[in-house]
Amino acid sequence: MGLLLDVKGLKTYFPMGKKGLLFTKPKYYLRAVDGVSFSIEEGETFGVAGEVGSGKTTLARTIIGLYKPHEGEVYFEGKNLFKLSREEQRKTKGKIQLIFSNPYTSLNPRMTLGSMLKEVLQWYKIGSDESERMEITLETLTDVGLEPHHLVRYPHEFSGGQRQRLAIARALIMRPKLLICDEPTIALDESVKAAVLNLLKELQKTMKEKFGMSYLFISNDLGELRYMSKKQTAMMHMGKIVEICPTKDLIESPQHPYTEHLLRVLPLPDPKIKMRPPLLKAEKPLVPPPGCLLHPRCPYAKSKCSIEEPQLLERLEKGHYVACHFPL
Repeated sequence: MGLLLDVKGLKTYFPMGKKGLLFTKPKYYLRAVDGVSFSIEEGETFGVAGEVGSGKTTLARTIIGLYKPHEGEVYFEGKNLFKLSREEQRKTKGKIQLIFSNPYTSLNPRMTLGSMLKEVLQWYKIGSDESERMEITLETLTDVGLEPHHLVRYPHEFSGGQRQRLAIARALIMRPKLLICDEPTIALDESVKAAVLNLLKELQKTMKEKFGMSYLFISNDLGELRYMSKKQTAMMHMGKIVEICPTKDLIESPQHPYTEHLLRVLPLPDPKIKMRPPLLKAEKPLVPPPGCLLHPRCPYAKSKCSIEEPQLLERLEKGHYVACHFPL
């Protein structure tokens, strides 16, 4: 197993507060992704956690090429995705597929499932003839728990869980090397959510054995990440990775105040257990403050936190990286 994805210093900024003429400068830039670096090995599942607005989805869409980065590099199988020719991009990015959080908005309502899958196979020139393409299609339907008669249905004729299976099938039919799951269960109820997670877990094992497929699994639910990603999970806050370590350690022994705060506000399954009060103040600045991003609302902040930005460094335990001057 070798290195599959290597993200180095990725930055994606959006201009904000722009008024007036075309050439008017923006008031400031929203740093949706701000200097993110991590790597994924072949066959590995890498988790990304964080609250809404932390930059998780922007990170995924920048990697796949839907957003243009302000700075940084993304290497996939040793190739810089931002410096490939158009034809090389088409071939390489066919190996990276994204499952959106809302499947209905990502599907063409005027196309049947069969038409969508056929279009993908033809565009990427998969299969030598119609017979082979149909064989690949039926195999993919079986993998995601759909039936052959579903091929003639339109997206609105499926239930929420089936639509997410449809979206998974469309991504999986490419036999990708990297499958990016961008909060794939957030629009589903609890019972359907469990079924989709079990499906992704099963596919995680079978596709790893067949094709060496890796997952980049994004979620704001730490329970999901613990189930899907055993090895490593990164915690994002305001576009930056503030903690990265094995998922079990992130949940059981967090070292960053932001991670500890998110664990405190998670709902508990047992009503008899009293929830701990939130660690951080609710106010979240739109423009990043100097020094540590968290210092205006962190109870542990000291004078150093307002001046010097903490770097993501290995702390206390081997393999546990924290961007905090005073880890918990």
